Amino acid sequence: MRGAMLYAPGDVRVEERDDPRIVEPTDAIIRLSATCVCGSDLWPYRGLEPVHGPAPMGHEYVGIVEEVGADVRRVRPGQFVVGSFFASDNTCEICRAGYQSSCVHRVGIGGLGAQAQYLRVPLADGTLVATPDLPADDLIPGLLAASDVLGTGWFAAVAAQVEPGKTVAVVGDGAVGLLGVLAAKHLGAERIVAMSRHADRQKLALAYGATDIVTERGDEGVARIKDLTGGLGAHSVIEAVGTQESMMQSIRATRPGGHVGYVGVTHDVALPGTELFFSHVHLHGGPAPVRRFLPELIDLIVDRTIDPGQVFDLALPLDQAAEGYRAMDERRAIKVLLQP
Repeated sequence: MRGAMLYAPGDVRVEERDDPRIVEPTDAIIRLSATCVCGSDLWPYRGLEPVHGPAPMGHEYVGIVEEVGADVRRVRPGQFVVGSFFASDNTCEICRAGYQSSCVHRVGIGGLGAQAQYLRVPLADGTLVATPDLPADDLIPGLLAASDVLGTGWFAAVAAQVEPGKTVAVVGDGAVGLLGVLAAKHLGAERIVAMSRHADRQKLALAYGATDIVTERGDEGVARIKDLTGGLGAHSVIEAVGTQESMMQSIRATRPGGHVGYVGVTHDVALPGTELFFSHVHLHGGPAPVRRFLPELIDLIVDRTIDPGQVFDLALPLDQAAEGYRAMDERRAIKVLLQP
């Protein structure tokens, strides 16, 4: 099969890889209908994370089940399925509490490489959720978004305690931040402030339910949020970047007693203890337990209540994955869909 490999920073190649096979009786093999490039893939691509290449890339996926192991009971060949970026058994005590991304038996999909034609999914019964029927082609981008960026934005909104009547600020205008706007709207937020400097992303944020756009960053961005909220700050803030600046901007834009839901993969973030102590801000986040939300999100997408697939503004054949990485790295695309 063909699959994307990262050899070194800036060096993505699509080449022949061994076809996946059943290794454990709990595995499934799926033929991928769509996959994509994630913002977190750009960290090693930019050399900001170690690259031990050649390494298979990709952790977002949807497709048709081709084969299942002897112990798989809940999915079967021929079904269209959506999975999350961590495989989980969905039965351990941590999974039952709703934190499948910290499952005691979790397996990272990224190490298996979902930017490919086929994928082995461990713990298939706990990881994969089938759609009611084979979806229409125009629904596939939205279902693909559910496998990570929609589920991650949704978790950020839930972690930030977004509820009707609240003001929400969203720090980060990538796919996760934009879908955090969508989630906040669906959860009933009264006011949603998207922090963005890019016209195309501002337009999509407004389409997803943002009521205000703030272009300033850092302390200036915090001051604008305070101006919009009578000097108090937002009730809920979604942090969808993962840098020191974005985390501190999020905390400082939150009112005392408010909540920050942080889902940006952190890089060199250090929180000042004294400031945090006196802020009276709740912090909750981490790798999103996407599996918790998949059944609900699939239903919302299939019945066309939400359309998260709009975050894909560039679709390319899998063999052009390198161009997809370049487009996202240069901010010429919000999110790139790859067609195997």
